[in-house]
Amino acid sequence: MARTQSNMLPLGTIAPFFSLLNPLTNKYVSLTDCVGERGTVVMFICNHCPFVKHINDEIVRIANDYRVLGFSFVAISSNDVEKYPEDSPWLMRDTSHKYNFPFPYLYDESQEIAKAYDAACTPDFYLFDSALKLVYRGQLDDSRPGNGIPVNGRDFREALDNIFNNRKQSDVQKPSIGCGIKWKNL
Repeated sequence: MARTQSNMLPLGTIAPFFSLLNPLTNKYVSLTDCVGERGTVVMFICNHCPFVKHINDEIVRIANDYRVLGFSFVAISSNDVEKYPEDSPWLMRDTSHKYNFPFPYLYDESQEIAKAYDAACTPDFYLFDSALKLVYRGQLDDSRPGNGIPVNGRDFREALDNIFNNRKQSDVQKPSIGCGIKWKNL
């Protein structure tokens, strides 16, 4: 498995706007539709990546735990579906159903949104505060496929708790590690 790290978008960056297709509903969803009262989570994931498959259940648990606390969640897939048809929008619908995603799973066909967020890998996580300023980017936790560390979302849960409890975010934010985004040939 190739391992690619997050690019670590600068903290304080304002969430780039998007309006992307939700293959589940066949409707467009924008950043404005996804803003949470306390914070907004933007995740870059895909259907086939073993790093994402390894944590999908925990992503769903975190979203269910924190949605009721005023946080919103959205996932985006930006992979080139011509080269990686397993990431096609039709199969995104299947993934949404399989894991019972409690958030929209959007398709970034042009890959412009992944570029705007400087996303590098799947999974790649971004947490924005109520003013849509980036306060955390990086890993869910230290677990990776095959490393024996249980998936618990510790790092990301701590970042969400810090917003909820009005605490300063940790200065130590580890990059996510996963499969590189499958870019189209330009």
